[in-house]
Amino acid sequence: MARKEQTAKVAGHELKVSNLDKILYPQTGTTKGEVMDYFQQVAPALLPHAAWRPATRKRWVDGVGTAEEPGKVFFRKDLEDSAPSWIPRARLRHKTHSNTYPLVNDEAVLAWIAQVAALEIHVPQWRFDSALEPSNPDRLVLDLDPGPGAGLEQCAEVALICREILEGMDLRSFPVTSGSKGIHLYAGLDGKYSSDQISEVAKELATSLQRDHPQLVVASMKRSLRENKVLVDWSQNNAAKTTVCPYSLRGRSRPTVAAPRTWREIEASGLRQLEFQDVLDRLEDGIDPLAPLAALGAPGQEPDRLAVYRSKRDASQTPEPVPGQSTQPGQAAGSQKSSAPGFVIQEHHARRLHWDFRLEHEGVLVSWAVPKGPPMETGVQRLAVMTEDHPLSYASFEGRIPKGQYGAGEVSIWDTGTCTIEKWREGKEAIAILQGKPSGGLGGIPRRFVLIHAPSMGGKDNWLLQLAKDQPAADSASGPPEPDHRKPTEDLSLRPPRPMLAANGTATDISSTQDWSFEMKWDGYRAIGAVQDGILSLLSRNGHELTAVFPDLAELGSLLPDRSVLDGEIVALDEAGRPDFSLLQRYVAAMRKKQTRQARAISIQYLLFDALQLPSASGEPEDLTALPYAERRRRLESMDLDHPRAKIPPAYDGTVADAVQISQELGLEGIVAKECASLYEPGQRSGSWIKLKHEIHQEAIVIGWREGSGARASSFASLLLAVPGREGLSYAGRVGTGFSDAQLAEISSRLEKLQRKTPAAKDVPASHQKDARWVSPKLVGEVRCSEVTSAGLLRHPVWRGWRDDKDPQEVGWEPMDPALAENRKN
Repeated sequence: MARKEQTAKVAGHELKVSNLDKILYPQTGTTKGEVMDYFQQVAPALLPHAAWRPATRKRWVDGVGTAEEPGKVFFRKDLEDSAPSWIPRARLRHKTHSNTYPLVNDEAVLAWIAQVAALEIHVPQWRFDSALEPSNPDRLVLDLDPGPGAGLEQCAEVALICREILEGMDLRSFPVTSGSKGIHLYAGLDGKYSSDQISEVAKELATSLQRDHPQLVVASMKRSLRENKVLVDWSQNNAAKTTVCPYSLRGRSRPTVAAPRTWREIEASGLRQLEFQDVLDRLEDGIDPLAPLAALGAPGQEPDRLAVYRSKRDASQTPEPVPGQSTQPGQAAGSQKSSAPGFVIQEHHARRLHWDFRLEHEGVLVSWAVPKGPPMETGVQRLAVMTEDHPLSYASFEGRIPKGQYGAGEVSIWDTGTCTIEKWREGKEAIAILQGKPSGGLGGIPRRFVLIHAPSMGGKDNWLLQLAKDQPAADSASGPPEPDHRKPTEDLSLRPPRPMLAANGTATDISSTQDWSFEMKWDGYRAIGAVQDGILSLLSRNGHELTAVFPDLAELGSLLPDRSVLDGEIVALDEAGRPDFSLLQRYVAAMRKKQTRQARAISIQYLLFDALQLPSASGEPEDLTALPYAERRRRLESMDLDHPRAKIPPAYDGTVADAVQISQELGLEGIVAKECASLYEPGQRSGSWIKLKHEIHQEAIVIGWREGSGARASSFASLLLAVPGREGLSYAGRVGTGFSDAQLAEISSRLEKLQRKTPAAKDVPASHQKDARWVSPKLVGEVRCSEVTSAGLLRHPVWRGWRDDKDPQEVGWEPMDPALAENRKN
């Protein structure tokens, strides 16, 4: 940093860099060196959206300056004469002239872009084909730009409306906060249509939005029409127009980024533009919402499957094989198929010991990192985190990856051999038979492994690896493999799993041939609690953070064992000490409105009923999920917990009828029956846990509302509900009672943002459609009812509250136990 000029090696190329300590963002003191480092770290996520597109650059040679003295900006299309000869380039003919553009195909080009202080990279919606001629666009973009008086909140509102329309066109959309003022909305295309055709579609979409939402949307560039509205700029789909590339920096006063976002972030309040460190932190946590769009590749071309692998490695700094970049777009250099498909499992002593499990498929080694190593017994599931594809030459790699390089540490081959792929459903499932060496870790006999994608385990790259129950015939002389005692225990508190779920059932489902234990069913929010260094983290059943919503439970971090992972229910207690779901709703609503005094007048408690991990006698964390329920329960109760904020309620032996009677006497919701021998199956709904309720509590998706009158003129008369069935959403009736005044206002506010033109369920009776207003089927609520009619409608429903802890796809009809129905009748 002290030298003014030096030579750097990036991806096998030499680049002269200078003045790395020059400040490009005076307000934050961000230097050119930090900009260069950002582009290198973000390369795996940025390159798929920039590669093989002509790149226009905006350069701030002397920095962005200040509000009083903005820095001078250069808008550059032609490749600089001083550019290194190794930069890939393509010539593009315009109406009156031609330009030679750089192609941002690898991290070395990104380093050069940072060297010339080009903070912004702008690209069109099309790529060059293999003949370096422009192809049809592979994506559509809408630029949502707020006018005077409007802001990011209004852009988010328009983005949600656009998503509805694009989904109706079978186009999945991806939001990107622009790093400036607004939001860019992308949708992948199949390359069948020209830029002119896509521009017409985008224009019609923007025009219809202006027609349907005149107070919010404008489709004209005319400034006098834009006050308090959001411009839906469709023109960037023109072949000659460009949009700032996702993950590019912006030349603003602070180092903001065109940052891909999740739809949950767009829906939430407090949306803001992100800066480069925010983006790096998100990528480190595995958050790349635009990855599905990147995976599509260019139309008619296979994506370069080794692009991410190369972007993470410098061939001059690591002994790993690093194939060069292909000279043709969409091809993966070094990915030629071998004569016999193979596999390799490598023991990798990196920052944390793990085993790299790699299968040859479509010319690359598809790879997973397995923290505990491959399972050697049936019935054992191991977490396998999918990583980037590796070149086939990696199958023979052993050695030490130097410190400071990606994956630094010692790599050795645990086993290698041939691989027979029996089933491959991309992104979902793989079944393969591996035949390793006699001296290898698999024991020299064929093994059939199954890989199942399991994003519910806490991350989109999470899979489960297991030995299939049906194993191929093996040479009996080989004998069974010796158990592998080298595998360390994974610390579940670092990545808490999703909770195991109970199946809906009736008393007849409780088999008399098995031992069962019965717990009371608590009326609250399911939560996994993980303790690290005295801090308690709470995760909902769908992986959402609950810690900030329930600050009163934070003190449990110093009470519960460190590195423990526990399963339980967060409840609000009434004056009699019974869980009250409406009280819980009031608590959550008050906390979200920062009405702390009102919230803390309600008693909150964490009821624990299972232990997934507890410290062993040595103090190291012990994974308990493979132990029977009865043993886990014994370990849980050994904690001897007694605290106003946390309890371990008792479990009951005896008959299901006894448990039902106890629950009714206590005035509780029902019971959960658990097989004493059942293992804990994270994220799975298992028949070894069965829930039974005393009254019908039905979850339903809100699809609309009826306009109110009189005292409810400012809110609604009733909500229209639906429940998923075999043919999609099925109408379930209307609920108009059970709402407090506060709930009426809060529900109206939430629904206003989700309006759509048509009902999400096709079977809504005409009489119920007459004065209805429709919303997107995204919100789950719960009602109490007397029964479900033969027509599939709820009879006498009463609103209980929102189920923000549940996703719409989890909703289904609750079964009715005839015995319990008779009890209700009597």
